[in-house]
Amino acid sequence: MKTVAADNSTTPVIGLAIFGAIAASMVGSIFSSDAWNNVTFIAGEIKNPKRNIGLSLFLGTLIVTIIYVSANLMYISLLPLNDIAHAPADRVAVSSANAIFGNIGTYVIAIMIMISTFGCNNGLILAGARVYYTMAQDGLFFKKASTLNKNAVPEWALWAQCVVAALLCLSGKYGDLLDMVSFIVVIFYVLTIIGIFILRKKRPEMERPYKAVGYPILPAIYVLMGTLFCVLLIIYKPNFTWPGLIIALLGIPLYYLAVRSNKK
Repeated sequence: MKTVAADNSTTPVIGLAIFGAIAASMVGSIFSSDAWNNVTFIAGEIKNPKRNIGLSLFLGTLIVTIIYVSANLMYISLLPLNDIAHAPADRVAVSSANAIFGNIGTYVIAIMIMISTFGCNNGLILAGARVYYTMAQDGLFFKKASTLNKNAVPEWALWAQCVVAALLCLSGKYGDLLDMVSFIVVIFYVLTIIGIFILRKKRPEMERPYKAVGYPILPAIYVLMGTLFCVLLIIYKPNFTWPGLIIALLGIPLYYLAVRSNKK
C-alpha cells in the first residue's frame, strides 16, 4: 500500500500503519450508510414489524451500498489517482462533476447535495427525536422529553436535539465530527452484536423473528473487525475519537444514576 503526495510521488506504508490508513479511509464509507438502522427508532409505529423492519434494513443498506460503490467506480474512471487524493477541499464529487459538465458541475453537485441533505435530515431529525422520547418513557432521560404535543409529536425532544446538533456544528470541522461520529457508532454496533451472544445464552427461549445469518461466525468476525477499527482510529486519529470515547463513557454513570432514581 502507498500514499500519494501532491507531486504524484508515492510513499510505501508498512506495518500497522497499513491498517491505520484503511481504518481512516473507512470513516466516510461507514458514515454514508450509518442511517441504515434508523428505521428501528420507529419500530413501534411500523405495520407488520416482524417482516418490514428486517426488509427495510436489508433493502436500505443494499441500495446505499450500490450507490456508493457505483459513485466510487465513476470517480476512478474519470479522475487520475492523484486528482482523487488531492481534490480541492477533498471534494472528489465536485472534481468529477467538473470533468463531466465543465464549470457548471459545481452547481450540479451543490443541488444534488442539497436534495440529499434535506431528505436525509427529514428522516434523521424525526426518527432521532423518537429515541429521546422512548428513553424518557423508560426513565432514562428528562421527563419532559416523554411528552407529545397536540399533533402527537415529541416537540421537546426535537428542540433538545436541535440544540445539541447546533452545538456540535460549532465545535469543529465536518471531517473532525465525522471521525468522532463514525468511531462512536461502530462502538455501539459492536456492543449490539455482543448482545446477540449474551441473549442467546441468557434468554434461549425468546422469540427471534430476525435471524442472525452466519451465527456465530459472522457476528464474531464483525465484533473483531469493529473493535480493530475503533482501536486504530484512537491511535491514528485521536483528536476527536478520544473526546467521543469520553462522552460515550460518561453515559455509564449517568445510566446508573437514572436507574437508581427510578427505583426511589
